[in-house]
Amino acid sequence: MCVCTRSQGQAARAPVDPGVRGGAPGAGTALEGLTADETALFQNGLAKFLDIDSVTGGQNNGLGPRFNSNQCLSCHSQPSVGGTSPATNPLIMIATLDGARNVVPWFITQNGPIREARFKRNPNGTNDGGVHNLFVITGRKDAAGCNIAQPSFRPAGDPLTGKGGNPNIVFRIPTPVFGAGLIEAIPDSAILANMRAEAHLKKPLGISGHPNAHLSGNTNRSANDGTITRFGWKAQNKSLLLFAGEAYNVEMGVTNQLFPGCVFNATPEDTLDFAPTSKTTPNPNTAVISDIEAFADFMRMLAPPTPAPDTPSTVSGRAIFIKLGCALCHTPSLTTGKAIASGSSTSPSGALSNRPVNLFSDLLVHHMGTGLADGITQGGAGPDEFRTAPLWGVGQRIFFLHDGRTTNLIDAIRAHRSRGSEASKIVERFNRLSAKHQQDLINFLRSL
Repeated sequence: MCVCTRSQGQAARAPVDPGVRGGAPGAGTALEGLTADETALFQNGLAKFLDIDSVTGGQNNGLGPRFNSNQCLSCHSQPSVGGTSPATNPLIMIATLDGARNVVPWFITQNGPIREARFKRNPNGTNDGGVHNLFVITGRKDAAGCNIAQPSFRPAGDPLTGKGGNPNIVFRIPTPVFGAGLIEAIPDSAILANMRAEAHLKKPLGISGHPNAHLSGNTNRSANDGTITRFGWKAQNKSLLLFAGEAYNVEMGVTNQLFPGCVFNATPEDTLDFAPTSKTTPNPNTAVISDIEAFADFMRMLAPPTPAPDTPSTVSGRAIFIKLGCALCHTPSLTTGKAIASGSSTSPSGALSNRPVNLFSDLLVHHMGTGLADGITQGGAGPDEFRTAPLWGVGQRIFFLHDGRTTNLIDAIRAHRSRGSEASKIVERFNRLSAKHQQDLINFLRSL
């Protein structure tokens, strides 16, 4: 007797990405268990995260002279504050805001991802790798006397995929910062122990991820103090303060005490402020700290994303995720260190102490092959190496991969397979799954 689940000759239904999970945002709130002072710092940082910067005048000054946006929120708003690229690209409006005369680059579209542009090479052929800002302040009503030219990003290519254009330009999209304080509080020892774990499973699959190494040769160690770097697409930044300082300077053109370069205004523009504060201020201590410290505090105390409730399909998908070997890089959970009463600590806040971090990442960099290589080297992360992207919150993200080339999770998975990629054998396993099991896996990812 023949037992079939579908009629003879009927094709299996191909898996589909159901798209961004509906319902309320599963992120954007403060960690549970914050003290009153920590809550005040979180709220202060949130307010700064929402501020719109201008070139001169008022408290929020310093924008430009070259910049990508004028507000942290514009790049980190999906599905809530602290997230990533929204459905409608705000850079279209920002290009000509307040009289600016910028032309919107060909790879910035109304419904496409927010992108920063990096150049692989300088005109003389030497390595570049740095961000080349999309816009300049020339023409803005608050930038009288500035006449610098907007960079050229031509020739143009496909505006959605970014392919076929200037071969010297590569793109990166914003990374979400939900649960970033928990990631910062994971001890180096936990990352290294996880790297060494299950070697008998990783080796046959060609998985050999490593911490991003700095040019000093220390294995994935910051050249300053020997700690493991973990933020950014190539795990190039050590801490949330450094991450914030670099972004403020690179994305908004605001100089600060970590990045004090020469600009239109006196520098650094963002500093500590020890001027006397009013006793009527709700928490005068927050008035002292700089913007970048406020940004770091906000990210540090931002709660991780909340996954959707389990369903039979997502429970099956989780098991498949582990069985395929996806979890060998996308580690489901690590644990923060323990706070101590005094002195420096891995996690200075009780709200960050001994907490599970369900990030689905090993925080290592891996070879992702020719198909995803961007040609950029940062520290010890080479031209085709990227940090394992944390998957928590992926159910409410719109754009995927480092350059936002797709909105489809199935396409993103299959893009992991190319010559030289450590994920190729895992993707081959995915391709051999039944359509139902592929669908369960996608449903599981969209539940995160």
